[in-house]
Amino acid sequence: MRLTFAPKDATTIPVHVVEESACAAWLETCTPEHAAWLAATGFGGRLGEVQLLPGAKGALAGAVVGYGNASARARGRFHLAKAAESLPAGNYHLETSLEGDALAEELLGWLLSGYRFDRYKAQKAQGALLKAPEGVDAARLEAIANGEALTRDLINTPAADMGPEALEDAMFRLAAEHGATIDAVRGDDLLSQNFPMIHAVGRAAAQAPRLLDMRWGSAGPRLTLVGKGVCFDTGGLNLKPGASMGLMKKDMGGAATVLGLAHMIMALGVPLQLRVLVPAVENSVSGGAFRPQDILTSRKGLTVEINNTDAEGRLVLADALTLADEEESDCIISMATLTGAARVAVGPDIAPFYTGSETAAGALAAAAVKVGDPVWRMPFHEPYEKMIEPGIADLDNAPAGGFAGSITAALFLRRFVDSAPTYLHFDIYGWQPTAAPARPKGGAGQGARALLDALPAMLGL
Repeated sequence: MRLTFAPKDATTIPVHVVEESACAAWLETCTPEHAAWLAATGFGGRLGEVQLLPGAKGALAGAVVGYGNASARARGRFHLAKAAESLPAGNYHLETSLEGDALAEELLGWLLSGYRFDRYKAQKAQGALLKAPEGVDAARLEAIANGEALTRDLINTPAADMGPEALEDAMFRLAAEHGATIDAVRGDDLLSQNFPMIHAVGRAAAQAPRLLDMRWGSAGPRLTLVGKGVCFDTGGLNLKPGASMGLMKKDMGGAATVLGLAHMIMALGVPLQLRVLVPAVENSVSGGAFRPQDILTSRKGLTVEINNTDAEGRLVLADALTLADEEESDCIISMATLTGAARVAVGPDIAPFYTGSETAAGALAAAAVKVGDPVWRMPFHEPYEKMIEPGIADLDNAPAGGFAGSITAALFLRRFVDSAPTYLHFDIYGWQPTAAPARPKGGAGQGARALLDALPAMLGL
């Protein structure tokens, strides 16, 4: 599915966007017939109201959408997406005083409202297409929308059809689309090429574990994205209860999100050198499964005591981060559906991130507000370092006690990045639990749009 604006030469129907406080004045500019119609229907410009405007001989003359007030709008985003989902099929244009970032957010929301996951069941397509206003970078918004659609598709696909092999295929298709190069290390070759923890986590599954390595761009700053690609997580021998296993097809949400971000970067031709690393595994149970109390030696040489096989994401990321850090890079970013602790802390709608770079943190905070992609900085709290040091090995993958689970996971990952001047880690949820405008229930990207907007400030582009 490709999300696009209406053709530039399309004949369009006006959609009037009216704030509550301006509704009375706006009604005075309407034809007497339309003013009477809107008065009869009780239209008052409240947020989310949609009324169609009748034309001659039963034709549709336009639509009017309530835009509420600042207080109501602050409780959500993509407010015009609800209208997009309810309008009859046709090509539309906006009549609005919105401009700048607010207009861009609403245009993106309109595009995203057209997303449908229809792989297994036919879905009614949205018929209301919007013509991009003059002066708007429509290509940028389409690239962002389609990057998000890719992320959603990958997360929404169940593990039977999105195991390590299928994730590899999806990454190869993305590389082919943008002229990127890609390589894969699979199965026991992970051992001969020194990725022991990726191999240990994935060796019990029917499909072999693998490390996927994509490169694009030949000039500019070096950016490496590392995404957790655990295509299904049973918990391993520390088996999850059924209720906790229900959403584990989304445990590759970090990989899906970095691939969506990579699409945005490549489609827009951002002038940088991009590398994307995805350790793709299934954490399963068989006679070859790794065990609690095993001690694994990582690619970096650090030993890790396994105190819970359900804390596997940080293990596969550790080997991939070590590889990323072995070559010169200006910035390394890891994204993972890593801990339940992060969801307890900030809920499903906010992407918590960790970094020691004040420049990156400031750029992300500003970008998140600008593009409506909420993130929140969490601390690399140094006194907690001792919590991940078990004594019998260099590191503990699952400290006892349950405190600060997201922070200790981030500190664990930071141990595998030494040389990159900037490192960021995102502990995302990757799922929209209830439907909202432009965000249907299901897989969701988090942090990618904020990162895309922040990259110029972060990397000096």
